[in-house]
Order: sequence, then C-alpha cells, then structure tokens
Amino acid sequence: MISKVKILRFFQINEVDSKKPYFSSLIEVYNKSMRIILASGSPRRHFLLKMINLAHEVIPSSVIETIPENEIPEQVAQSLAIQKANDVAAQHSDALVIGADTIVVLHGQILGKPESVAHAEEMLRMLSAETHTVITGVVLVPPAGSGSEPVAFHEATKVTFSELTPDEISAYVAGGSPMDKAGSYGIQDDLGCLFVKHIEGDYYNVVGLPLQHLYRQLRKMNPQLTQHLFTNSDS
Repeated sequence: MISKVKILRFFQINEVDSKKPYFSSLIEVYNKSMRIILASGSPRRHFLLKMINLAHEVIPSSVIETIPENEIPEQVAQSLAIQKANDVAAQHSDALVIGADTIVVLHGQILGKPESVAHAEEMLRMLSAETHTVITGVVLVPPAGSGSEPVAFHEATKVTFSELTPDEISAYVAGGSPMDKAGSYGIQDDLGCLFVKHIEGDYYNVVGLPLQHLYRQLRKMNPQLTQHLFTNSDS
C-alpha cells in the first residue's frame, strides 16, 4: 500500500497545490484504506470490529506477556495491551495496530485466564454472588510517519454474578468455554450469560473491546476513518 508520506511527497516534488480538491480526495482514499491490524487472536474482538464495519487484519502477538509489578489493575491491563501492540507494530510499521487485553479484578486480585479446569472452577466459585470489575486496556499504535502518537486507554465495567451452584460451575467449565477467557467466563456465551445478574458500564468492554471508547479515540486520530464506518456496510 502506498503510504501517506509518499502521497504527500509526490505533491511536494511536483509543486501541486495541496488545497486542490483532487489532493483532498487522494488523502481521503488513503484514510479509508488504511491498513488496520488487530494484535489479538480473540475471535470476540475480531467479531466486534467487524460489527462496526472496521476492516482489519488479525495478526496475533507472539510476545511473552509480562505482568508488571506494583501497578494498579488499570495500568496492568494497558501495559499488557501495549506489549501486544508494540510486538506486532515492530513488524508492520505501515499499519495502525490495535492491541487489547482484558482482566477481571475481584477485591483487588487480578484474575486472568484459567490454567486448568480446577483453576477455572475455583475462579467461578470466587465470583459467585459477588461484584467484580472487568478492565480492558487498549492501545492504538499509528503507522510510522503518520504524525500521530500512540494512544493508550482503558475502560472498566462492574459485573455482578448471581449465586452459582456447584453443578452449574462444573457443567459450564466442562463445556470448555471458560478456558480462554479472563475470569473463566464469557458474558456473551449461551451459558455464561446466565450467571450475570447485572452490569454497570459498557457491555462490549466485558466481551473484550470498549467500542464506544475505541471509536472516540479513533475519531481523534483519524476522523475520515471513523466517518467511513457509517457508510461502509460491506466490510
């Protein structure tokens, strides 16, 4: 893909007036066709980006995540997202890279993905009849030479579970759904949703991406890109 820098350089070399309509049109085409990479293998995040018509590639990060010490949960979520995004951006500097990481926090304890069936069951017992916080950290790494700076942010949603029975926990974990999810459940699951009594905040944040917050940040970084979301129904 031709870069925005090359488009600008072409006009500079040929002394073309950057205020002419065709110049603006070319830049608009560039913005609409910007290469976007989701640095996550999560099928849920991929689905959410498709849902809002944001054309993208999926290139999961291969970085070995390191949980920083002595940081609050919000900083931890953002740090993990940054690690993923930077890993992919280093290999694809021509793209806007979106990194994200979701954690579950209960009474100050961070609950990540379960390591085993027993671990998943233990986490669900902890969450039963309690209110926990789901935090998703997100980072946007713009293409090299775009003139934009990386942006990191997070969103937090409070989730209250009803009381779970041992049989419900065992049956849900036996189905395998919790094993790739922070906190060992998915609010969008056909059975995981039955555990949720109510939420306070962004539902999609619990699924894996705070779409409204993401949209606002993308709009700041590239207004033409987000305008395109409302007209591009074929992505």
